[in-house]
Amino acid sequence: MEFFTEYASFLAKTVTLVIAILVVLASFAALRSKGRRKSAGQLQVSKLNDFYKGLRERLEQTLLDKDQLKALRKGQAKTEKSEKKQKNKPEVKSRVFVLDFDGDIKASATESLRHEITALLTLATPKDEVVLRLESGGGMVHSYGLASSQLARIREAGVPLTVCIDKVAASGGYMMACIGEKIISAPFAILGSIGVVAQLPNVNRLLKKHDIDFEVLTAGEYKRTLTVFGENTEKGREKFQEDLDITHQLFKNFVARYRPQLAIDDVATGEVWLGVAALDKQLVDELKTSDEYLADRAKKAEVYHLHYAERKSLQERIGMAASGSVDRVLLSWWSRLTQQRFW
Repeated sequence: MEFFTEYASFLAKTVTLVIAILVVLASFAALRSKGRRKSAGQLQVSKLNDFYKGLRERLEQTLLDKDQLKALRKGQAKTEKSEKKQKNKPEVKSRVFVLDFDGDIKASATESLRHEITALLTLATPKDEVVLRLESGGGMVHSYGLASSQLARIREAGVPLTVCIDKVAASGGYMMACIGEKIISAPFAILGSIGVVAQLPNVNRLLKKHDIDFEVLTAGEYKRTLTVFGENTEKGREKFQEDLDITHQLFKNFVARYRPQLAIDDVATGEVWLGVAALDKQLVDELKTSDEYLADRAKKAEVYHLHYAERKSLQERIGMAASGSVDRVLLSWWSRLTQQRFW
């Protein structure tokens, strides 16, 4: 018992020291930035055609000798010259705008996604295409609802939207994916989980055992249904379950709206499927990695990768680092609970 008391004291001192250091750093950063206008983010654009070309040329330089490389370049130049002569007008290639969404529980990447979509919609036409490389196991309903609404802007503008999934698009992730006119999945990506879950511990009996009272005061019959510390009632449980069922039905209706070919009651069971099985269920349209799809598109179109990078102050970066650490721990814990069968 003495050991645990000493350990708890040491832990409390350590936490206090860390908090004090963070407060000092945040205060210092606030003083430095005082009076400065907050810098806006910046849209970064890179042409993936040049990236793929660079990869190919690097490999050619390594594998071919000097004479072979010279002959190859000469042949390529001759082909390009011949193609230009045969065409009266220069070919106007369609454009592909590539976006990335790496989702956490709060769908934090929505902040960048909304600006990227706003930017591309100023130029994109129905002749172009938007490709979203999506990775998400889902999270908060309202957060992923907003992320999905951002993607819906692309569909409403009449610009073709393709969603590529290499690893996972489950729950809120699939809510986003279903908006794509075409969904492409790697063979062993995890998809589906069209369901709603909520769970929380209740320590009321433990508090009672130690003669600790916990009061919950509300205005409104259902302001609180289930609580962590208070005593939960059967009526509260029924109301909480009713709310989950309503959310699930809205989720089903949303997916069915964008993918009417689905037998929605068969797939909206909360189950997940690997890509090869998801194709049979019509949850996806094609089995292919995003790398393969984009490399093929780059042969006929100009492919641009868009990323909106926000400039963060020091105190914001400290807060994000701390929040990110907590999110990673929670996400790791949640993944172990929900995806053990895939390990």
